[in-house]
Amino acid sequence: MKEFELKYGCNPNQKPSKIYMANGEDLPIEILNGRPGYINFLDAFNSYQLVKELKEALGYVACASFKHVSPTSAAIGLPLDEKLKKACFVDDVKGLDESPVACAYARARGTDRMCSFGDWVAFSDEVDLTTALMVKREVSDGIIAPSYSKEALEVLKAKRNGTYNVVKIDPNYVPAEKETKQVYGITFEQGRNNFKINRELLSNIVTKNKNLPESAVQDLIIALITLKYTQSNSVCYAYKGQAIGVGAGQQSRIHCTRLAGSKADTFFLRQHDKVLNLPFLPTIKRPDRDNVIDGYINQNEEDVCADGIWQKYFTKQPERFTREEQKAYLSTITGVSLGSDAFFPFFDNIERAKRSGVSYIAEPGGSVRDDLVIECADKYDMVMAFTGMRLFHH
Repeated sequence: MKEFELKYGCNPNQKPSKIYMANGEDLPIEILNGRPGYINFLDAFNSYQLVKELKEALGYVACASFKHVSPTSAAIGLPLDEKLKKACFVDDVKGLDESPVACAYARARGTDRMCSFGDWVAFSDEVDLTTALMVKREVSDGIIAPSYSKEALEVLKAKRNGTYNVVKIDPNYVPAEKETKQVYGITFEQGRNNFKINRELLSNIVTKNKNLPESAVQDLIIALITLKYTQSNSVCYAYKGQAIGVGAGQQSRIHCTRLAGSKADTFFLRQHDKVLNLPFLPTIKRPDRDNVIDGYINQNEEDVCADGIWQKYFTKQPERFTREEQKAYLSTITGVSLGSDAFFPFFDNIERAKRSGVSYIAEPGGSVRDDLVIECADKYDMVMAFTGMRLFHH
């Protein structure tokens, strides 16, 4: 296939629209089902790069959930404990523990379920039947992978009344060294960001505490590779094999850290017994449960515990999850890793990271206030590595 005509571009008024190879070669994809759009393909190609690089760096099957050209999460295929399974709504999945692909999906899709609503999903490896059945029951726009089992493909083709977008990509495809884009009719050209993120990138530890365990190395690599494909400015928290909070596209670094930290906090609070045991009505659908849980934790638009409201969602009125209880629970969390796509200009980022259990940090360094940032990290006995490499993505 030389080119594929799209329904429209970013918005319905932006026509005509298509994807094609500038050198005239065939596209490295097959559209197995559906008709993906412009933004679908932006998500597909960015997310596939991320999971392919995670697999190459860590050797594990990887999955990413993407929305509006940034990841909601990325994860590798490690088993989930029972509380995490329940928090991710996958405790009922038969064969989950036997499928690394399904475990990666459960983590990536379950980390930030509100942001993953209507996502695009990418896999580093073949999608199996267990994973396809999980994808089938979620609200999603499409999927990209190097291959699909016959049974998985049948399930995915039937999703969304037969219109679900299923894309197969050539795993051996290598992009050109130079890439171009146009803005306001003006063409930009740059070399592709082929920088490899690996263990050696974390060797320059600048804090007094230099004890960086392999589990933290793994999580920092996940955070940094996730950032490489996240709209900047961006900060990413990672924990036990998955990105648990992504703060993307903020103009201020501290706003990135706060946004990602609040998502990480929600990830942990979803695993609190009060949340896991909420007495939902059996008629409440999965997306509605996500919204109610978020309201229960973050106390946003609607007081879901109030008289006249709780009856819409629960079989009985739940106890409130107080700020004091939440703070006490989060204070027990440690061992979280944090990556930043550019240096921290002020130590306030470290203070905010500490509140979300961060023990390990990787950032480029190079600020005139590096000494104050290091001093703050030392105050909390954190391990911080200066990578010397910025990871902006636009």
